[in-house]
Amino acid sequence: MENYATGNTKLIETLSLAPHPEGGYFVETDRQEEVVPSPFAHGKERSLGTSIYYLLTPERPMGYFHMNKSVTYHVLHQGRAEYTLIRPPPTLPLTTPSLHSDPVASSDSVQVPSPRIETVIMGTNADAGEVRMLLVGTGVWKRSNLLPEDLELAKQSPELSDKTGCLITEVVVPGFDWEDHKYLTKNGLEKLFAGVDGGNKFVSTFEEYVLADS
Repeated sequence: MENYATGNTKLIETLSLAPHPEGGYFVETDRQEEVVPSPFAHGKERSLGTSIYYLLTPERPMGYFHMNKSVTYHVLHQGRAEYTLIRPPPTLPLTTPSLHSDPVASSDSVQVPSPRIETVIMGTNADAGEVRMLLVGTGVWKRSNLLPEDLELAKQSPELSDKTGCLITEVVVPGFDWEDHKYLTKNGLEKLFAGVDGGNKFVSTFEEYVLADS
């Protein structure tokens, strides 16, 4: 992989990265001592801001869908990865089609609003639409994965595998707290796309990236 200066083995060792429950590897690099009331957590006190390194490798190439209440900034260091974002629809049904839905019913019938799905590649190839920074707002389902073509290339040798991945910094504002975090489950995924045109297809596409219901 081009522009991959430091191999994964060295990154994990020198940055003291550990397996992340979401997938990949991480280490918290900063947690501000000052606390503020979070507007996204009913005014509960949270650190002013937190940051982590987050790494995807061929051995741990993806993260499960999850949601944070706080705002998260993603800043690329090296490599590339694909991010899938699902923004839930408004709570109430709409009587006219959503801008991001694919309605098939007539305009006088009640439409089920569709979640808005967005795919973004973090990388250095701006000409291909890749971005070096990604902002994910509150209440958005998010997952990330290494691209299939990069994983195929990594299979050619241990050296290529060690130089395939994606290292970023995540900055969470107000700071991260597990109380503000949740995973998308299979049941939650089905509810998210219930009644949506093509909903079963979306469930089938995303179900391997959600956790089983407990």
